[in-house]
Amino acid sequence: MADITLISGSTLGSAEYVAEHLEEKLQDAGFSTQLLHGPEMDEVPQTGIWLVVCSTHGAGDIPDNLLPLAEAIRDSQPDLSQVRFGAVGLGNHEYDLFCGAIRQIDALLTAQGAQRIGDRLEIDVLEHEIPEDPAEAWLETWKNAI
Repeated sequence: MADITLISGSTLGSAEYVAEHLEEKLQDAGFSTQLLHGPEMDEVPQTGIWLVVCSTHGAGDIPDNLLPLAEAIRDSQPDLSQVRFGAVGLGNHEYDLFCGAIRQIDALLTAQGAQRIGDRLEIDVLEHEIPEDPAEAWLETWKNAI
């Protein structure tokens, strides 16, 4: 099993690109990784370390490709006490529910017993033309907190 399971939720691809970039950086640092774009519940390990990278669309909504996983966790309420996770969100500060999707995912995982490692990163795409840059800087601190 991978040391770190990266889970991306993306509507237009930005979060997917960030997840792929972070996966490359983690592999360069010697971590074993598995990258899942919008996985189903049975594809995600119920233990270990997750790194969730998620964009927000609409009115703070979770992207369509990640919604089935979020709904499965909400509905089945699995025991995720053996999961530690990092959370990276992409959003636009001009919207009322800036980074609303990653905040929902963070709360959902925490409610099921998962423990967040470090601070949640919320990237404003209007301030960071290349969201991979702040994500990579955040990853340096996050890796040390593992």
